Amino acid sequence: MAKKIFVLGGDGFCGWPTALHLSELGHEVVIIDNLSRRRIDAELGVHSLTPIAMVDQRLDAWHQVSGRTIRFHYLDVAQDYARLLALLAEERPEVIVHFAEQRAAPYSMRGPTEKRYTVNNNVGGTHNVLTALVACDLDAHLVHLGTMGVYGYGGAGFEIPEGYLTVQIHDDAGAPHDWEILYPTRPGSVYHMTKSIDQLLFQFYAQNDRLRITDLHQGIVWGTQTAETRRHPALINRFDYEGEYGTVLNRFLVQAALGHPLTVHGTGGQTRAFLNIQDTVRCIALAVAHPPERGDRVKIINQIAESLRVRDLARLVSDLTGAAIEYLPNPRKEAAENDLDVSNATFRALGLDPILLTDGLLAETLEISARYADRVDQRHIPARTAWTREQQAALDQAGPIETIRPVLPGVAGAGR
Repeated sequence: MAKKIFVLGGDGFCGWPTALHLSELGHEVVIIDNLSRRRIDAELGVHSLTPIAMVDQRLDAWHQVSGRTIRFHYLDVAQDYARLLALLAEERPEVIVHFAEQRAAPYSMRGPTEKRYTVNNNVGGTHNVLTALVACDLDAHLVHLGTMGVYGYGGAGFEIPEGYLTVQIHDDAGAPHDWEILYPTRPGSVYHMTKSIDQLLFQFYAQNDRLRITDLHQGIVWGTQTAETRRHPALINRFDYEGEYGTVLNRFLVQAALGHPLTVHGTGGQTRAFLNIQDTVRCIALAVAHPPERGDRVKIINQIAESLRVRDLARLVSDLTGAAIEYLPNPRKEAAENDLDVSNATFRALGLDPILLTDGLLAETLEISARYADRVDQRHIPARTAWTREQQAALDQAGPIETIRPVLPGVAGAGR
């Protein structure tokens, strides 16, 4: 059944293809965005690898190829509560998909300004949405894009469940009692900390005001295009490759296309969860179609396809392209090695058959990397933001720890 859906942050990397996909499914989609991601590009002196059209051009192109209309409101949900409240009261959407948060861990650790902005924007925006839903008595389903990073990356030694953990506590008489708690958070950056705070806000408003909330703990997204963004040049999705916003696999593919070594930080033993952008939009649509009941606990779903160590990911790309692998000091404060075993049972049960890294779509992303290689500013490829002052000093002084060159010549990008 078609619904009216607000997509907060609908101009961004995940928000834009999601808005198109929901529109293609027949929903009435309204994008709410303050275009902050475009302003951060200007602040950092970098731009998307792919050329991003202006918002009105994007929306016109979508109407041209689909016959469907997506409306747009320029609005900062963290700063303009009065307008947000008025808009919700007037439009009364049935679903709110919430992407309107600063999404990069390295950016959130750049310095005091970025740390404060990330907390004020992310936590303030989320709380404004929740209070506005209560204030205008709107029974809308809130679908929030969270992160696997709330669980931390310490290696639990067992499969991480979907949001909740059953623990046994013994009372004073020694009798055991089973309690269900939120899985203990262990954020690794200010960005991940804001997503952990979001969890507590959701828990409170679900139990206190009976809001219907789904919180999606998503892994690292790779790829760029979806079925909808391929339909017109002005619809192309953004592709971040630099050290602040570029996710690890997309960065590797750009580096390979340029003949630049793949930069692995530390041992490369960090295990991360991955998901293709096409599965991101499918998962959002599945979450929209399966809301919790009013009065239910927060519905937490792990949104991942597979887990892989960073060094193994680098070897996969190196085998595909012939790129060398360069090991650099790690700017992050994290374990050198970790395991990550994560349940994705809910989306599997709903019919998701996720795209895996071995399914051949790396070649498509590599082709996009090569097509727009002339737009790369190589000065921005290295990750330069460190988590502590000591790490920053070491990062500023150190060169590569080790460079591994493939034995066999590669294909795309080799020798460029």
